[in-house]
Formats: sequence, C-alpha cells, structure tokens
Amino acid sequence: MARRKSGNPVHGWVIIDKPQGIGSTNIVGKVRWAYEAQKAGHAGTLDPLASGILPIALGEATKTVPYLMAALKTYQFTVAWGARTETDDLEGAVVAESDVRPNINAINQALPAFIGEIEQIPPVYSAIKVDGERAYTKARRGDDVVLTPRKVVVKSFELRSSALPECATLEVICGKGTYIRALARDLAQALGTEGHVTMLRRTAVGPFNLERAISLEKLDDLRHSAADFRPLLPVMTALDDIPALA
Repeated sequence: MARRKSGNPVHGWVIIDKPQGIGSTNIVGKVRWAYEAQKAGHAGTLDPLASGILPIALGEATKTVPYLMAALKTYQFTVAWGARTETDDLEGAVVAESDVRPNINAINQALPAFIGEIEQIPPVYSAIKVDGERAYTKARRGDDVVLTPRKVVVKSFELRSSALPECATLEVICGKGTYIRALARDLAQALGTEGHVTMLRRTAVGPFNLERAISLEKLDDLRHSAADFRPLLPVMTALDDIPALA
C-alpha cells in the first residue's frame, strides 16, 4: 500500500514579500506550514540579504515552476561606489578600492552597453557548480575559482536615484541567470571605479508583483484563521505572461 502524503492537497501560488535576513528555503517551510500543504517549492532563490518577491508554489502549482523560473524579473538595487568586495555585496571583505565617483551623466551613458544579450561572468560566491562543487564552497575554502562568461538578457537598465557621490539606486528587468551583483560590479568597472551591492529588492517575477504579495506577518495571521485562503492564487496564474496556443 502506498504511503499517504502528510498535509492537505492545497494547490496554488502564495507570493511572499520576503524580508532581509531569512533564506528562501525557510520561507517555503513557513508557507507550507501555514497552509498545511502536502507539497511546496519556490520559483527563484533570493539571498538572505535580499528582499522582495518570492513566489511559493503549492501542490499542482509546482509543475509550473519552470515557466516562472524562465520569466522576466525586476530588481531595484543600490551600488556603493569606491569599493569592491569578494562577494560583490555587503557580506564580503573589501578586495579593491577606487577614489573615482561617477556622476549622473556618466552612469546614464554607461547603462546602454548592458542592455540586450550580454556576456556576464557570475560572482565567485555563487551557487554555480565547478568540478561538481558549488563555487561559493570552493571560494570559502580559499580555492581559486574561475567561472566562464554566460550569456544573459537585460531588457532594461535605468538609474532611479543617486545619493552622490557615494551610491546610486538602479532598476533592471532581466532574464533567467542574470546576477545583479555581477551587473553592479561590471557597471562600476565600466565607470572606472569599483562597486558593490548594498541593497537588493526584487519587485516582480513574471506576472507576480508587490501588489500581489503578502508579508510574513500576514502569513502568520493565516495560521490563526485557517479559512482565509484569499492570498492563494490559481495554479495557472504563473502562465499569465505566456501567450495561449491552440
């Protein structure tokens, strides 16, 4: 006799506005617990330092995760000029410095070179496998990690605000596999300086945006009112951006 799955047959999407300081896997566990669902997964990891849209698939919705993984994503991020870190964000030690601070005109003139299909070398501290091991595992051990360039797609790249001379906040719409930390690193170097990400927030994944998201506090409230399944979106919502085929 087949073993019965624990939990309820709940199907659909829950869109979480993930706060900083917690990993994506932990969020999946919290959503599954709140809905007492048999099966759960997420569409696109967010690092603990990042915040924003994390789509959680429950039940049959997990079958549409690959479509959402391939969808366009929107990020807002802040680059601090003048220092590059080993992780290209706030977590790593500074490995290079520069006195150059780009102005608004220079930033705007540099952005078009990063739009379209571009080649990007992922950060050394990334989950890409090298010789069967995660790159970040080898980097933390002190091994030399050499990653090859990959082609990624950037649909738009715009300056949103600039707290001159120290930092700038930008918005990018990009395809699968694009590393925002690498964009920040490469933009800084194109501007003749160094840079690293100090804030990263994902504001959209395919058809899912902040208007459809709920906070962890709201998720906790659901646990105390089990009948409230309003944040659960239909399974096919993940395919809203995909043209219908006969």
